[in-house]
Amino acid sequence: MAAASRRGVVSFFAGWLTGELALHHLAWQLVMTVVFAWAGALRAWPGWMGLAVTLLSWSGLVRCLVVAGCAEAVVEQALVAGLGPRYAEEIRTEPRGPLAPAIDWRRVLVPFPIRHPEVERVRDIVYARVAGRVLRLDVYRHRDHPTGCPTLLQIHGGAWVLGSKNEQGLPLMYHLAARGWVCVAADYRLSPRATFPDHLIDLKRALAWIRAHGTLYGAAPDFLVVTGGSAGGHLAALVALTPNAPEYQPGFEGVDTAVDGCVAFYGVYDFTDRHGLWRDDGLRRLLERRVLKVPFARAPEAYEKASPLSRLRPDAPPFLVLHGTHDTLVPVESARRFAAAFRSVARAPLVYAELPGAQHAFEIFPSVRSTLVIQGVERFLAWVYSGRLRAARDAASGAV
Repeated sequence: MAAASRRGVVSFFAGWLTGELALHHLAWQLVMTVVFAWAGALRAWPGWMGLAVTLLSWSGLVRCLVVAGCAEAVVEQALVAGLGPRYAEEIRTEPRGPLAPAIDWRRVLVPFPIRHPEVERVRDIVYARVAGRVLRLDVYRHRDHPTGCPTLLQIHGGAWVLGSKNEQGLPLMYHLAARGWVCVAADYRLSPRATFPDHLIDLKRALAWIRAHGTLYGAAPDFLVVTGGSAGGHLAALVALTPNAPEYQPGFEGVDTAVDGCVAFYGVYDFTDRHGLWRDDGLRRLLERRVLKVPFARAPEAYEKASPLSRLRPDAPPFLVLHGTHDTLVPVESARRFAAAFRSVARAPLVYAELPGAQHAFEIFPSVRSTLVIQGVERFLAWVYSGRLRAARDAASGAV
């Protein structure tokens, strides 16, 4: 089982860095082919064998790029299926003009460092002090400092034991902040020092901070959406599905922690593995030894409570769930099951996009696929925000 877990990690890195950087692999291979040919490598049969292998590699990389380019149509079809064929007509507001155009090839070709000239990042704001730990967050906002902006909370992944606010969700946050959103990336306590639900409680504290102090940075704290990937997707889903739950708000039970929407990237939705989808027992061991710190057999109710699949409710906010077909860390079938269960329980829409060829972590840095997906995420969020504004206008006109 341990060997199977290691193979999954190795295949993740190989597939991820190949699929999202296919253009870059083509470039360096082309350069090396020219160099070797100039040096005389094609004067003997081994050189021609090498060229044949290289051409096969190029065909595979071109296919990766073609499949990545399908993300635009896949996400658009998912939006139409989830929100309706005329959903775009219901988008009445775009914080900074029309929705995003085509791919910005400059950022795709030079993906690092991940920045945006129109966005400023306010770093390391203390939002809580818990159990001897100082918890900090970063705020991403437009350099013009607009006010009353829709707000997004980004939750990093890392198997509940790794990661920080500094590495994940950057392309999405910079994109949205440039378009008039305020984005907040928060750290939270990590296992094994922390025991679940400490992670979730800290993120509720981050929401409370946004409610109380977000206006200082241009946020409209009455409209909040949450996003995250992997373990962050799990926690984002739980934040959205446990609004105002006192057990997750010790000392701040009166704060409104409901959110208006959730965007979950390749999340873990079922700690119980009730459908038997996990490829090995690696995740079970992690949860039992480091995260929940209790065997599943002894406390199945704790695993149920920690599973978004078990926390579905009729008043859940709109969800956008994105998962890659080639994810070797979290089975895509788990996302399919969550989407189907959500639709059977909740009144709000769920948009489910299954991205062909995508590995885990496909949107960590700018690539063809991540750029197209982020544009779809923006359309989903704009639709949710437009609905909120429309409801507020209707309520105001009805009160007159």
